Amino acid sequence: MTAFFTTVRNVSVVLAVAASLSAVTSTAGYAFSEEARSQCTGDAFRLCSSEIPNIPKITACMVKNRGNLSSGCRAVMDRDFAAQKSSKVAAQ
Repeated sequence: MTAFFTTVRNVSVVLAVAASLSAVTSTAGYAFSEEARSQCTGDAFRLCSSEIPNIPKITACMVKNRGNLSSGCRAVMDRDFAAQKSSKVAAQ
């Protein structure tokens, strides 16, 4: 019975993070690619689970913990941030 509750809890956490990270792409200020979500989900669980489901806090936590991110997540986030900055500069 304990294994069942552990599985349910783990699935719930995964769904919460997935929902949180999917909301990131729909929020203009925190728009990240599908690749970023797939590369960074594990890092979000590992480093920022206490911030779920607050999207801005998850993002800030991931940025703060940049040095602890997996190489794939760090590369994708760097690329997405650069794209966001260049699009904001172009809009001005």
